[in-house]
Amino acid sequence: MKTERALGTSTSRLLVWWTAIRPRTLSMGAVPVVLGSALAWAEGAAPLWVVFLATLACALLIQIGTNLHNDVADFERGADRPDRIGPLRVTAAGWATPGSVKRAAAGCFGVALVLGLYLAWQGGWPILAIGVPSLLAGWAYSGGKHPISHSALGELFVLVFFGLLAVAGSHWLQSGSASLSAWLGGAVVGLPAAAVLLVNNYRDRDADLRNGRQTLAARLGDAGARSAFAVMVLLPFVLAAGVAWSAHTGALLTLLALPYALKLIPRLRREASGAQLNLLLGATAKLGLFLGLLLSIGVFL
Repeated sequence: MKTERALGTSTSRLLVWWTAIRPRTLSMGAVPVVLGSALAWAEGAAPLWVVFLATLACALLIQIGTNLHNDVADFERGADRPDRIGPLRVTAAGWATPGSVKRAAAGCFGVALVLGLYLAWQGGWPILAIGVPSLLAGWAYSGGKHPISHSALGELFVLVFFGLLAVAGSHWLQSGSASLSAWLGGAVVGLPAAAVLLVNNYRDRDADLRNGRQTLAARLGDAGARSAFAVMVLLPFVLAAGVAWSAHTGALLTLLALPYALKLIPRLRREASGAQLNLLLGATAKLGLFLGLLLSIGVFL
């Protein structure tokens, strides 16, 4: 088994940490910031570029910190066993020591906290009310005696923190006001992000049940999980129509992604192997990226 000492070159170390941060998931942190800011600018707010970049960096650091903490926490609980069929986890693979991954996660959360204090100074108490729970939730996702990732609340966690609050908070930082479109937009990008987690847990449902993890996919069973996935993939288009109705007719540009979304739904039933479901996981993440970008562009039309 490889260790950090064996992976001593700068290229290898870069590969270790690039794998550890799970780059495929980073769009879930970036897209809500872009969308919330785009909605504010389309509604007449002047762009605050420094605030935008700080918000983007803060969101990405919370995402990365959550991923790193999940990597080491699952290893220490024994959840990442040799029979795991998901993407490689660096702590379980011996690519990095638990201590180094913990320090990296703490560093990400620490810098995010500093940026969050600056954003709270800019945006006032609403940003403080969003930022503090977001940091705590990033830790609680894998930490504590009853981690969110081991429960049926994981998808709700993603929808709230990587959808609703992320978009509404980014909108507030640029405009200083609340907006129905921002909350609807948050659900548009939050639901596909939740669907990514559902696919992940659907892939791992048998192992999770053996380990006592009662995720949403494990609780719903195969048919129920497939139905929930279909809702998470299709409901964003209904909500995007709500954005179009409320203020931004260009939001209907998101319909361009509908054929792609429709192709994803039968794949959860058809693709049974871990490798195939890993591909579906990535494809679902792309749907969230497409929806966020199309909605961001559409609100300017």
